[in-house]
Amino acid sequence: MFSTPSQVLRQREGLLADTPFPLLLHALMREERTCTLELKVRQREKRIVFEDGAPVACQSNLLHETLGKYLVEKGKLSETDYQKALAESISAEVPLSGLLVQKGLISPFDLYKQLQANLAHKLLDCFRWVDAKYRLIADVEPPDASVRTNTGQLILTGVASVMPFDAVATHFTFTDERRFGQMPGMEAGLKLSSKDARLFQALRQRPTFAELMERTGFDTEVVLRRLYALCLLEVAGFVEDVDAKAASLSAAKVASPATVHAPEPAAPPGVTPAAQASPQGTPFSDEDEAARNALVSAFMSHRSKDPFALLEVPEDVQPVPLRKAFLARADRFSPLRFHTAELREKAEALLAAYAKAFGALSDAEQNLLWRKRRAAQREKDKGTRPTTAEQFRIRTDLLDATTQFDEAKRRLAARNHAGAFEYFEYACDIDPKPLYQAYRAYARYLMKPEAHGRLAQQELQEVLRQEPALEEGWAFLGEVAQGEGQWTQAEDAFRKAFKLNPKNRRYVELIQEIVRRR
Repeated sequence: MFSTPSQVLRQREGLLADTPFPLLLHALMREERTCTLELKVRQREKRIVFEDGAPVACQSNLLHETLGKYLVEKGKLSETDYQKALAESISAEVPLSGLLVQKGLISPFDLYKQLQANLAHKLLDCFRWVDAKYRLIADVEPPDASVRTNTGQLILTGVASVMPFDAVATHFTFTDERRFGQMPGMEAGLKLSSKDARLFQALRQRPTFAELMERTGFDTEVVLRRLYALCLLEVAGFVEDVDAKAASLSAAKVASPATVHAPEPAAPPGVTPAAQASPQGTPFSDEDEAARNALVSAFMSHRSKDPFALLEVPEDVQPVPLRKAFLARADRFSPLRFHTAELREKAEALLAAYAKAFGALSDAEQNLLWRKRRAAQREKDKGTRPTTAEQFRIRTDLLDATTQFDEAKRRLAARNHAGAFEYFEYACDIDPKPLYQAYRAYARYLMKPEAHGRLAQQELQEVLRQEPALEEGWAFLGEVAQGEGQWTQAEDAFRKAFKLNPKNRRYVELIQEIVRRR
């Protein structure tokens, strides 16, 4: 059905038109690669960093995807505070994220959540880049990143909601008589939406594509998108592959000896299992905002620290102070202090990092090696050699969709329709907002009404399907329909625009004119 991960990654560069973005994501996930995936299409560039097959960072030259602009757009930061923090970040050469926390504009816990959401936002946008060029760059050192993305969930969401349907239909083909089923023994850690779960349950009956549509009540696009994603993630497949997988699992179960599990130690009399799992008399710290922020702050920075910085000890630390420093940090962020899985996982990662650092500094040879590394880094910092991050930095100026859109509207007002269409196209490339797409369709129509009427109508109808409350979309659809002589559709569009903005009396005049003509 799909190329194997090793076959996909055999080619280091190519076009997403030939090797779709979800296929690359799945191959990197299965092969657990640590590398950088570079994407380029016209003015736009992105570099996605993977660690053990999971996306952990994404550099982009799109202004609205930068952390500051993203926080402003989501209402987490005011434009004034953003501009002040950005100026200070540049002048002091410190990361904007740390500065925002330092100034109290956002808590470490909220920052981590927004970093996760911002990363997902950047990655989902790549599903639209079907005409991009890609290149895989091998990374020698793993990145210092604490934010990770569930690749399987990303693929399911991107294919179901973002990837152009034409691309899905092109890369997922089969005959009408082929039947599908649930693949046994495959867990992708997916959170299924109601539509996803409904379709997945229908696969138990091993339907054809037509039967799957009938049993779920979904249209072709909804079923094809989700089926493509589930088959790519190997939680669904053709029935012959399902049966082959079930047979191999059954054979492996028969061949392997039964595993004997040791009984769990009994809890002391009068002690419940829940009480046994946590320190006696110590409440969980999940609801303690200070403790939660301290944990997340330490977690986000621990990957970039060496053992000395991690345990906050000097280079000439002696065994006793080193042991005390380790025990103090291990106790402060003990996994037993946190109840929710998300926070407990971070505490466990920190505990493992502290233990690794303690072990490294306790060993004389490793301690000496880390001191030599520190000395070499100090010498390196004195020079002018660019860092790895600087070498891979996207050098294109940040692209701002708002600037392109404003220039396009200026050209439209000057009746430069071709120039306006070009800049509306740029704005849609950078940020495909329904408003930008509506203006692009209208500029396309004005550029050549006799040839582009039907296409502009289709584009506007698709925009309004996504954003029914877009006044400009209904107004443009009315103009185009009126130009095409479709008076009923034009009147209906103008009435909907007027309903959204009753203060604009021009819609009333247009409706009256259409009624008079009819």
